[in-house]
Amino acid sequence: MDSTNVCATNDNRCCDGQVVAMAYVPDQWWGDIYDESTALKQGTLFPELNKPFTGRKQVRNG
Repeated sequence: MDSTNVCATNDNRCCDGQVVAMAYVPDQWWGDIYDESTALKQGTLFPELNKPFTGRKQVRNG
């Protein structure tokens, strides 16, 4: 590792002036909710937020 390369070290100066992240968060409307037991098992109260990680791209229907 080249000690003159700031980004190759734990020094975060290489990110000065950079945008870290931008997010798009749509409005969420109150809808159906899981019962308490299902919510605890699924990790969310809202079915529309239940998006289990499968390790693959999700295919949209319709």
